Amino acid sequence: MTAYPNLLAPLDLGFTTLKNRVLMGSMHTGLEETRDWNRVAEFYAERARGEVGLMVTGGIGPNLEGSVLPGASMMASPEDVANHSIVTQRVHEAGGKIAMQILHAGRYAYGPKCVAPSAIKSPISPFPPNELDEEGIEKQISDIVNAARLAREAGYDGVEIMGSEGYFLNQFLVTHTNKREDRWGGSYENRMRLPIEVVRRTREAVGTDFIIIYRLSMIDLVPNGSTHEEVVQLAQEIEKAGATIINTGIGWHEARIPTIATSVPRAAFAWVTKKLMGKVSIPVITSNRINTPEVGEEVLATGCADMVSLARPMLADAHFVAKAMAGEAAHIAPCIACNQACLDHTFSGKLTSCLVNPMACHETELVLEEAPQKKSVAIVGAGPAGLSTALAAAARGHSVTLFDRAEEIGGQLNMAKQVPGKEEFWGLVDWYRTMVTDAGVALQLGQEVAADDLTGFDEVVIATGVSPRDPEIPGQDRDNVLSYIDVLRHKKPVGKSVAVIGAGGIGFDVSEYLLHEGTSPAVDLPAWMREWGVADPEEHRSGLAPQGPQPEAPARQVTLLQRKKQAHGKGLGKTTGWIHRATLKMKEVNFVGGVNYERIDDEGLHVSFGEARENPTVIEAETIVLCAGQISDRSLADALEAKGISCHVIGGADVAAELDAKRAIDQGTRLAARL
Repeated sequence: MTAYPNLLAPLDLGFTTLKNRVLMGSMHTGLEETRDWNRVAEFYAERARGEVGLMVTGGIGPNLEGSVLPGASMMASPEDVANHSIVTQRVHEAGGKIAMQILHAGRYAYGPKCVAPSAIKSPISPFPPNELDEEGIEKQISDIVNAARLAREAGYDGVEIMGSEGYFLNQFLVTHTNKREDRWGGSYENRMRLPIEVVRRTREAVGTDFIIIYRLSMIDLVPNGSTHEEVVQLAQEIEKAGATIINTGIGWHEARIPTIATSVPRAAFAWVTKKLMGKVSIPVITSNRINTPEVGEEVLATGCADMVSLARPMLADAHFVAKAMAGEAAHIAPCIACNQACLDHTFSGKLTSCLVNPMACHETELVLEEAPQKKSVAIVGAGPAGLSTALAAAARGHSVTLFDRAEEIGGQLNMAKQVPGKEEFWGLVDWYRTMVTDAGVALQLGQEVAADDLTGFDEVVIATGVSPRDPEIPGQDRDNVLSYIDVLRHKKPVGKSVAVIGAGGIGFDVSEYLLHEGTSPAVDLPAWMREWGVADPEEHRSGLAPQGPQPEAPARQVTLLQRKKQAHGKGLGKTTGWIHRATLKMKEVNFVGGVNYERIDDEGLHVSFGEARENPTVIEAETIVLCAGQISDRSLADALEAKGISCHVIGGADVAAELDAKRAIDQGTRLAARL
């Protein structure tokens, strides 16, 4: 008897059956753009071996103007068919099914040839789109249909037609982007003509025994977006036109409401999909922030959908479904929705990976093979760097001992998990605990390690992390001056007015922690919806509350200071930084930049501005928290070198520029792969 009867139940589509209700949703990975088709094939095949029911590729352009950027992968030629055939064959050999996503970006395309229903520039592309005439629209339809026909020829089991997220087909639906007065604009019947026509003609071209998923935007979260009534109307017409499955799209890329970041509650939008259930007779998929089998099962058991879409959790663990089938959910590496190695990489032109699993998208390059010579390995520091090294080294057959002065594993993760919106870090530390035990790693916790303790090991790895940087402000030894460690780890009391010194990642984290009291909105969906102004699209068009965001009053008055003159939070993650900045702004944080820290006394924190140290100002604050950066803790590595014992230095102990678990985990795994 499985714990996940709904999740693992087959789904009969008439002409074919999916082995379970888990879809690996589409992701921009950059893999297809490497043109290394063996590498692409291995990425998908590994997920097929992990027993996922159906996969969808990253967005493949139907033509040049519709591709997300020049040079992006397309399905438009016999050469494309031959390349993609390598992928489909490998997936089928592994027992999987795969659909190709056809993505026409419309005005979101990052190139001068981009096209749209109307010439309205997108806020996320510098290129104003070219307004299509009748002939141009016909060309886009033909090219999308042609891409589907070629996908079938390449061996795909189906296609997903991207009709959400603010991309091309979505742009025709909404008056904000469609100002046309011909048969493709004006009334809703006219505006929805294009997606219906695309699905109808695609079905004609591919025959009856081919999966067509239509990704439908069910809550736009942009001004003048669709109503729920319009969503239902479109879904019903899409079913009539020949779609096999309807998948849920949430929000446009330009929406100012987070939809997939870690601060969004789990399954936060499943209720939106549920509103469509029973109004169409084909299966409906729900998506966003479903990252454990338990969450997936609950969503299906409560009738929110017929199937669940998990994208990034399949980066974190390719064998998600297989482990759920085996009753080993505790062994599933959790997606913490951090965006750091997936979306941040995508939008910086880098290849996608995963913070938790550096082997994601690197399956052919980063391989953990059995070590030819078994070694004894000592690792000092049980933070992300040390833990990843320990697991990878143990997987290769080495005998691993892991030391840490703390009484528990996790290192800086244990501070991160205290921050509202970062609750997923609890699950990550739990996973590490499970895996370390299972791998047979010898844990030596609660002890300070000296150089003499590390003699006799074949390999020594120093992952001792960082220490807070001393800003050397006169008066910082006062009782009301705390470090971020005092606040997050030791829970020392903090006054009602606070000055936070340093506006890097930790300064923002500490500010968010201090601004909030009680239950975090990340685990309280109604509170989160109020905070961001999300409403039921049946009541308010597009799912935007007319009163806008209504956050809880801040628990404290916070002033966030930095030496740099630039905007606060500039160095934060590319796709999450705006969320953190918006959160602090909503909580009325006072942002002060370009300061010199002069002294701390009874009056408060004295600062001046600029090189000339002008405009002396007192920041009144009951408590001052130091978040002024970190320095590498290399003391043990230096002591070993003095004794002539060679060691490997990784993670924060190696580079302390910003606390970077992504780099630390990748570095530790790669080191273990060559020990």
